[in-house]
Formats: sequence, structure tokens, C-alpha cells
Amino acid sequence: MIGLDTNVLIRYLTQDDPDPAERAGRIIETHCTRDEPCLVSLVVLCELVWVLRGAYGYEKKQVIKVLEQLLATSELSIEAEYTARSSLAAYRRGTADFADYVIVFSSRARGGEITYSFDPKLAGHDYVHIP
Repeated sequence: MIGLDTNVLIRYLTQDDPDPAERAGRIIETHCTRDEPCLVSLVVLCELVWVLRGAYGYEKKQVIKVLEQLLATSELSIEAEYTARSSLAAYRRGTADFADYVIVFSSRARGGEITYSFDPKLAGHDYVHIP
């Protein structure tokens, strides 16, 4: 299995720089197939959201659409897909960052009942306690 770094996905998705975008397209179109999908880690998803929101100024709705498309692409294998989908659902409804929800649901996937946080944006989430 081949893994994709955030930079490859950013160049492929934004097409902002012709040479790297073309190389990213060649990598994805050559190596990511339904029979042998490329791996996208949770860390890459978190970085992707951070870069799209911060550096590219994407609105939250746009980022959600990108994540939905990645999760629906059979040529990609998303690490801990249930955690990614749960995090996306919480991000869609909540006020915290996507990465914060990945932390909560990664803990939950490992048997954690509650995640302690000082982030007020996570207040009110069923699996988070703000002390």
C-alpha cells in the first residue's frame, strides 16, 4: 500500500501550482486504484483541514465537502475510517476543530469513555469533559 502525504493531496485538490499539481495527479492516478487504494492517515486529514482553512481560506462547508469526497473515494483507504467519519460528523455539527474531534474519537475507539479538555469549543460534547 502506498501512503499519500498532505502536500500531495493539497496540490491535487487545489491545482494551485501547475508542476506539483501535475506530479500529484500522476501519483494519484497511477498508484491509487480500487484494487490497491492509497492510504490517507488521520494525521494527513487533520493537516489537510488545517492547510485548507488557514493557508487557502476555505470555509468550513468547503472543507466538509472535501472530507466527504475523500471518504467516498474508493481509490483511497482512510486510516481508522470509522474514527474519521465520526470526527467529520461531529465537526459538521460542532464548533471545535476537526483535529479535536479526531482526538476524542481516537480515544473512544481505544476504549476511552471520556476525553478531558480545556477547549471550550468541545464543551457539551457527549464524550468530552471540561474540568
